[in-house]
Amino acid sequence: MGAVTFDFSNEVALITGGSRGLGLEIAQAFGAAGATVVITARREQWLGEAKQMLTDQGVTVHTFVCDVADAASVEQVVQQTLEACGKIDVLVNNAGLTWGASAETMPLEKWHQVIEANITGTFLMSQHVGRHMLKCQKGAIVNIASIAGLGGGQRNTIGYNTSKAAIINLTRSLALEWGAQNVRVNAVAPAMFRTRMTEAILQRSEAAIAAATPMQRIGQHGELAPSVLFLASEAASYITGQVLAIDGGKTAE
Repeated sequence: MGAVTFDFSNEVALITGGSRGLGLEIAQAFGAAGATVVITARREQWLGEAKQMLTDQGVTVHTFVCDVADAASVEQVVQQTLEACGKIDVLVNNAGLTWGASAETMPLEKWHQVIEANITGTFLMSQHVGRHMLKCQKGAIVNIASIAGLGGGQRNTIGYNTSKAAIINLTRSLALEWGAQNVRVNAVAPAMFRTRMTEAILQRSEAAIAAATPMQRIGQHGELAPSVLFLASEAASYITGQVLAIDGGKTAE
């Protein structure tokens, strides 16, 4: 894949769940494009490792522990970010959970955990960052959804599938509410990429998943972040309320 260049110099990008996997890839991409990067995670250890990696790459980075499903935690992190950086230009809602179980055996506790992290977390972070963006009359939010939210998704991930569908409609609703204030809200809907969350599924089913994809493979490192940067950039200044599938053609079937 050829290099895709965006310029986020003098901008601040906040990425939730940015310490590993796709979130870290997105943070690296914003940093390489000149942004000051703020990443959150649930564990200090994960943040320490990610901060060292980003710093070694020349990225200006701030890290904060945050439970995105907890309103007080979200409010605190947004305030800390504004105190450290002065503004938030871009929010990427990447933090999320899944739990493998059939619908009939899904523990209610795990259902609540997935729904709270994925839906409530995306709402709370958008709400608190959105208040700042509305005051500035400018901002871009990119939600990490999934093609599981566009259809039934994989079996035995009922909470994840449901939550990602909700994130897609949340994206559209926020775009309608905030468009007049120049706050754009879009989403990307990845198919299967190799991350810590998908490791167990890929160990069992990578060949079958690839065979069921028109491009005959799963997503590779570096193939998601450019689309996130595009939607956050001025190149997408007239795009809001949209969901971009990054899926090797899967949803074209």
